[in-house]
Amino acid sequence: MTFEKIIQTIIGDTNDERAEGFLRFLSSKLWGLYNDYLMDKIKVAESEIVWNLNMPNAKENQIYNQTVEMPKVSSAQLPEVEILLDDVVGLEQDIHGLQLMVAPDKHSFAITGTPTLEHFRKDGATALSTFELTLKYHFSGMEMPAERPVLERKVQFVINQDPRKLWRDIPVDWENMTEPKYKKDDIQIDYVKVEALSDGTPQKDIVAASKRGRSHAQEGKPRDDHFKMSHMDNGWYIMAVADGAGSAKYSREGSRIACEEVTNYCMAQLANSKDFESAVKQYNEHKTESESDARKAVGDYIYKIVGTAAFKAHKSINAEAAIKKLPAKQYATTLLLAICKKFEFGWFIATFWVGDGAICLYNKQAHTAEVLGVPDEGEYAGQTRFLTMPEIFKDATSLYQRLRFRIVDDFTALFLMSDGVSDPKFETDANLNNPDKWDALWTDLKENGVELTDDNEETKNQLLAWLDFWSPGNHDDRTIAILYEGEDVSQNISSETADEDNTSIPDVPETTSNEEEIAETPVEPSSTEDIEEQDQSAAEDVEPQKE
Repeated sequence: MTFEKIIQTIIGDTNDERAEGFLRFLSSKLWGLYNDYLMDKIKVAESEIVWNLNMPNAKENQIYNQTVEMPKVSSAQLPEVEILLDDVVGLEQDIHGLQLMVAPDKHSFAITGTPTLEHFRKDGATALSTFELTLKYHFSGMEMPAERPVLERKVQFVINQDPRKLWRDIPVDWENMTEPKYKKDDIQIDYVKVEALSDGTPQKDIVAASKRGRSHAQEGKPRDDHFKMSHMDNGWYIMAVADGAGSAKYSREGSRIACEEVTNYCMAQLANSKDFESAVKQYNEHKTESESDARKAVGDYIYKIVGTAAFKAHKSINAEAAIKKLPAKQYATTLLLAICKKFEFGWFIATFWVGDGAICLYNKQAHTAEVLGVPDEGEYAGQTRFLTMPEIFKDATSLYQRLRFRIVDDFTALFLMSDGVSDPKFETDANLNNPDKWDALWTDLKENGVELTDDNEETKNQLLAWLDFWSPGNHDDRTIAILYEGEDVSQNISSETADEDNTSIPDVPETTSNEEEIAETPVEPSSTEDIEEQDQSAAEDVEPQKE
């Protein structure tokens, strides 16, 4: 039967107009049924798809490169059917930092780039992190309905925010702060350039930087750390780093007073240091003989210069607190102090240490790291001791325990740092004595833009930038001071130090007989009162009231 015969049979003797209307109705009805049939097949196909796309969350500012395979249609009724991807939208290179690209075979798509959320942080708003991708696809091996030639599927894609971006940098509201304000900048940098000797021999320089911690910036609080350093014409270097206690309201002033006072006092005492230097030379000549008199003579000078400097800082803080009629503990601060000088036989270094942080004499070539003191621990975990505590200076022995001196051929760097640096970089006190950790720190500095070269004043800005390093959970103020000789200068550092004597005053419990003699029979002055007599002040005016 021909097609014309079929049509004639259906319409019969109906006139043309009526027949045309009938055929239109029939066609529309049949096409509708057919589309329903196709949609039923699509529903069957989609019911057999498990949309479990392998699309890990991206991390802001970290390179992302992921190929996402389209799922399979697992249906015995539709053995030849598979998903073909036409397009994916929802991310833009200019906005999200990511590009979407469909594979030529349409079986997958790729997400590539370095994600960013800066576009969504306008006016300080919290950035969005979840975005909707639209997958546009069709099925191969089956006809698609005319009104739905392309299907769509919505999926979520997450860009985890860079945790560093979650921290706010709120300025300190100095204008509305109650007195005493003790205004302090958020950053502090300095570089002490020491000119080469007349024969062209380069000298070690000092660089230091201090930066307000993220935890302080988040709450609009001031920086509590401080440092001061100096090089004298007679060759003496002086370095001080202090970390004001975060729980002490005016610790930022306590740390400043401590650094200023100890540095100024040491400079005054070392301006005429011939007798002290003679004692150092005498000790160097007799140290192999365990000459107790020479040892005690050096200990005496360290006590009078370095110990007294710390004690005067303690007094000055108490005096400021008294003027303001405030408890001294509100000015609580740690203190790291070092003085050193190069002699013809090597370097002499003396230190005072109260609180946490670190002082270390680092020798890269010899692969040694000597910590010149012991980090303080308070009564409870996470606590430390402070310069403002009366017990630090209660007697000569208490003070002696915080003093160290050392003679070495040479060294790569002398580090002083607050716990804002030592905690994230070393994690434990035991690691402070691990040379590998100091090697890692030295490499970290060099590989992250700090050019420790001779006479490079830009180093101070580089070091400040380095202090912005990221360490989860470590967001305190950060301060570091480094006495170093530029790596561009040819050094002749011995693989062994000139003397393995790390004399403490007194040393750790296992001491030599000479060290015990220093501890048991302190050289004059034998008490904090005697220190005070040097300043021609009454001893009873020295000791502050218990906090």
